Amino acid sequence: MTAIEPFDAVDLIKIKRDGGELSAAQIGWLVDAYTRGYVADEQMSAMTMAIFLRGMVSTEINDLTAAMVNSGERLDFSGLSKVTTDKHSTGGVGDKITLPLAPLVASFGLAVPQLSGRGLGHTGGTLDKFESIPGWRADLSNAEMLAQLEKVGAVVCAAGSGLAPADRKLYALRDITGTVEAIPLIASSIMSKKLAEGTSSLVLDVKFGNGAFMSEFERAKELANVLVRIGNDAGVATRAVLTNMNTPLGLAIGNANEVRESVEVLAGGGPADVVEVTVTLAEHMLELAGMTGVDVGANLDNGKAMDSWRSMVSAQGGDPDAALPVASESHVVTATRDGVVSRMDALPFGIAAWRLGAGRARKEDPVIHAAGIDLAVKPGATVKKGDVVFTLSANDSARFDRALEALDGGWEIGESVIDRGPLIAEVITG
Repeated sequence: MTAIEPFDAVDLIKIKRDGGELSAAQIGWLVDAYTRGYVADEQMSAMTMAIFLRGMVSTEINDLTAAMVNSGERLDFSGLSKVTTDKHSTGGVGDKITLPLAPLVASFGLAVPQLSGRGLGHTGGTLDKFESIPGWRADLSNAEMLAQLEKVGAVVCAAGSGLAPADRKLYALRDITGTVEAIPLIASSIMSKKLAEGTSSLVLDVKFGNGAFMSEFERAKELANVLVRIGNDAGVATRAVLTNMNTPLGLAIGNANEVRESVEVLAGGGPADVVEVTVTLAEHMLELAGMTGVDVGANLDNGKAMDSWRSMVSAQGGDPDAALPVASESHVVTATRDGVVSRMDALPFGIAAWRLGAGRARKEDPVIHAAGIDLAVKPGATVKKGDVVFTLSANDSARFDRALEALDGGWEIGESVIDRGPLIAEVITG
C-alpha cells in the first residue's frame, strides 16, 4: 500500500508564490520528496522561481539548508586527533587560493578537509588545477580522506555523491530556470555541503566585482551575512572575508600555471595579492580553531608549508617534482603606447582563458591543463610601448582570435590607475 504524502507540492508553491512562509516540516518534506523523485522538476522549478521572487526569512533558509544536509550522508571527523577547519570561496578569476592555503593551515597542526569541485564557465575549478600534476587523483574514499587528514593534515578531493544529493539535483535545476542568483538558494547550496562535511569551523571567501559571481559589493555582503548566520546557527564557528575580484588574482589564470604560482607562494614568494588573501584567510581559520597570535607568514618562509604541500600531493598519487604541462602555442600581447596599466577587468580575462581551453562549457568537457594567460604586469604598472602585457597559451593557435575578442576593451593603458578599492574589503563575524 502506497504511503500518503503529508503535503501537496502545489499547495506549498502557492504559499511561497503569495509571499507566505513555509514551516520546517513543509520544507523538509519538499526537499525529501524532490530528492526521491515524488516532486517533479516542473514543480520544483515553480518553487525556485517563487523563492527567487519572494525570498525566504532566516528560519526558512536554515530549514532548507538542514533539509538538504539531511538528504544524504554526513562526514564525521570526531575521531581525528586534530581540530578541523575549512574554507570555501565563491570563485573568481585566478583564484588559486586553496592550493597554498590548505597546506599552510595544515602546517600548524590543523586538519583541512577541502571537498572541491571542477570549473564551469569562466571560473576555474580547484580539482582541475590539481589534476595538472601528473598522477594526482581527486577521488578518495572516506577512509582514505580521514587517514590523510590524520597523517598529513590537508586533503583536497572531490565531494562524494552521498553528500547533500538534494543540492546536486537542485543546483542543476537552478542553472536552467534562471534562479541561480537567488540568495536563499545560493546560501543553502553552499552551506548544506559544508555542514554535511562536518568541519568545526569555516571561513568563507566571498568575492565581489566584475569577475565574481556577485558583482555588486552590497549583494556579496548580503550573501556573506546569510552564509555566516547559517553556519553560526548550526553550531559551526563561521566568518566571511569579502575580497575584491575586479582584477584577476595573481599573475596566472588557468590550471598548470596557477599550480606553478601557488608553489611560488609556498616557497615564500609569489604575487603580493595572492599572498595577502592566503595569509588573511589562514589567520581567520587558525583563530576560529583556537590558535591566536600566530605568525602565519612564517611558515611560508621557513619551508613548513611547502613540506605540507609535498606531503599532500604525494599522498594523492601526485609527483610534486614532476614537470607541469606546457602549451605548444603562445601569443604575446604588448603595450601599444607608453603609460600606466589603468585597469585589467577580471571577467574578460576569465572568459579568454576559458576560450583558450582552461575551462569547460559543459561539465563533461575536458580542460586543457596547459592553457591559460600569464600576466606580465598588473594595474598600476608603468609600461613602455612594446613591453609585454600578457601572454596567451593554448595547444591550438586557432583559439587565440576568440580569446583576444573577449579581451577587447577589457584592459587599458592610460595616465593613471583606476582605483578599484582594497583587496580585502570587510570581514563579517556574525
